[in-house]
Amino acid sequence: MQSEERDQLLRLPLILKQFESGHDIVSEGERTKQCCLVAEGLVCRYKIVGDGQRQILSLHLPGDIPDIHSLLIEQMDHNLGTLTPAIVGFIPHDAVRSLTRSYYRIAEAFWRETLVEAAIYREWMVGIGRRSAPSRIAHLFCEFITKMTAIGLSDGKTCELPLTQPEIADALGLSTVHMNKKLREIRQAGLVRLRSNRLTILDWAGLCKLADFDPDYLHLREVRSKK
Repeated sequence: MQSEERDQLLRLPLILKQFESGHDIVSEGERTKQCCLVAEGLVCRYKIVGDGQRQILSLHLPGDIPDIHSLLIEQMDHNLGTLTPAIVGFIPHDAVRSLTRSYYRIAEAFWRETLVEAAIYREWMVGIGRRSAPSRIAHLFCEFITKMTAIGLSDGKTCELPLTQPEIADALGLSTVHMNKKLREIRQAGLVRLRSNRLTILDWAGLCKLADFDPDYLHLREVRSKK
């Protein structure tokens, strides 16, 4: 991306707003006229099923624009909420449309982002449909620390993982009791350490093998190796 294009991105009108943990940014059924940029914190897409249970559909880190699709699909078909205290920037749709019509590389970058999100959705679907519970948990850890490393928030071995066990269970389609039991097995196998919301990878090769993890689906331009 050229310097002029970066300058135009930085000139987009942005209104920052702080949210507490557990707060909806955009709710299912809502019609929006703006996109949101995660500036700080951890955000998720989720849906509530008929019996009140939550399914977390994706996790979003600083730098993500999790509702860029709202440029074309006006009504939200899921909720977008915070898992931690967060700062979110809101950008009017009209400003984004004007920018993408004037700078095709920026439009391509947004299109690429939606395609990468689709690839991640496919991987999550495979995980929930076909992977064992320990493999699902291991895969989530591998994906999370890989993405955190890519945005400079991890050294590839340790990172903040501000998820409660019920939230991990909601992301993986598991009961909290079952998730807790299988997480304990992963710890006892010496693959990871999880203390005070901090994840440390003790055996990257072993964790990847358990998870059947291949980062290609993340389509990162550079994935730092972990030793």
